[in-house]
Amino acid sequence: MSAYLDALGVICALGQGKRAVLDNLLAGNSPGMRVQAGWLPERSVPVGAVDTELPAMPPGFAERNTRNNRLLLAAALEIEGDIRQAIERHGAQRIGVVLGTSTTGIHEASQGIAALLHDGAFPPEYSYRHQELAAPAAFLADWLQLSGPTYSISTACTSSGRALLSARRLLDLGVCDAVLCGGVDSLCGLTLNGFDALEALSDETCNPFSRQRKGINIGEGAALFLMTREPSASAAPIALLGAGASSDAHHISAPEPTGRGALLAMRTALKSAALDAGQIDYLNLHGTATTQNDAMESLAVAELFPEGVPCSSSKPLSGHTLGAAGALEAAFCWLCLGLGNRDSLLPPQVWDGLVDPALPRLNLVAPGSVASRPLRYLMSNSFAFGGNNVSLILGLVEPEGGA
Repeated sequence: MSAYLDALGVICALGQGKRAVLDNLLAGNSPGMRVQAGWLPERSVPVGAVDTELPAMPPGFAERNTRNNRLLLAAALEIEGDIRQAIERHGAQRIGVVLGTSTTGIHEASQGIAALLHDGAFPPEYSYRHQELAAPAAFLADWLQLSGPTYSISTACTSSGRALLSARRLLDLGVCDAVLCGGVDSLCGLTLNGFDALEALSDETCNPFSRQRKGINIGEGAALFLMTREPSASAAPIALLGAGASSDAHHISAPEPTGRGALLAMRTALKSAALDAGQIDYLNLHGTATTQNDAMESLAVAELFPEGVPCSSSKPLSGHTLGAAGALEAAFCWLCLGLGNRDSLLPPQVWDGLVDPALPRLNLVAPGSVASRPLRYLMSNSFAFGGNNVSLILGLVEPEGGA
C-alpha cells in the first residue's frame, strides 16, 4: 500500500513556504544561515535560523507558547486547508499525529530554570509541559481537535524520519486514514553547548565531505506532511515508496565506522520500495561535516551505488535541524519532485570542493546541475546517535497507481 504525501508545510533557514525553500535550495542560497552570538560563552557560531516572524499561538493556547510550537504552527498553517478537508472527509478520530523532535520546548524551560536559580522562583510563563517530548504532537492535535493516535518520536537525528515510517505503518494497519507527520526543532543553548562539548560544532559554515571539514552547524525548522492512503487530485502524486531503519548500537555518539548500519537502512528502503539502486535519481546525504559521519556515509554510499548517484548534503543551507532533519530533508526531495521543477534541477553541494583523498569519491552535485533523466525516485538518509539509521525513498506514482 502506498503512503501518499499529499501536502507539505515547511519553514527553515532557507525560508518560509514551499516556493521560497525550493528556490533557495536549488540556488544554494540560505538567508537564515548566519553567525550568531549568545548561544555559547564568549563565542559566535553559524546557525541556521528562521528569519521570518512566526505566527502567534491560537486563542486558548497561550500556555503552549514555545518557539518549537510556533515553528510547527507556521508549517501547519501553510496546509491548513488540506488538513481541514481531510478532517471533513475522514473524521477527527481517523487522523493521527506523529512528529519527531529532540528539543521540544527545552529553550523556554531552560530560561525558566535560569530564572529560578537567579530569582528563587519560576517566571509566570514557565510550564513544565514546554519540555515534554509529546508537547508538539499534543499541541497540533489539540489545536485541530484530532482524536486519532498522537505521539512524538525522539531518536535524535532520525526522529522525524522515523515519524514518517511510523505514520505509514498506521495507514498500513488501518488505524488511520490520514496522518500529520514530520518534525520540528528549534535553536536552543542546551543543544549548541552539548554539541560543542562533543567538539562537533564548527566555527565556520559546515563543509561536508571536504578534507577541511570541521563539524556541524545547528539549525531549526519544521516540516509537516499530510500522509494519506489515497492520492490527491494531482496528476503525478508523490508517495513514501520505501523506508528502511536499522540500529547497529555501535556507540552512544560515534557512528559505526564501516557504514554497516547505514548501508542496511538504505538496502531495506530499496527492498521496501521494490527498486534497484540504479533507479535512484538523487540522494540527499546525511552529510553532517563531522570527520566520522562523512567517512562512514561515503563508504556506505559507494558500496550501494558502485556506478555513482547524484548526491549532496543540504546541511550547509539548513543547518542540522536534529529531530526535524529527517522530515525536512525528505521535504527537500518532495519539493524537487513536485513543485514545478520541470528542468529537473538538483540541490547543489555547497562546499569548498577540496576532496578528501581518504574517502571514496562521491558524485556530489555541482551548482546548476540538471538530472540526466526526469526525476522520479529520490532517497534521503538520516543517521543518529546510538547507531540509529533511517533511509526514506520518495517517488512519483503513476496516476493509475502503479509505482
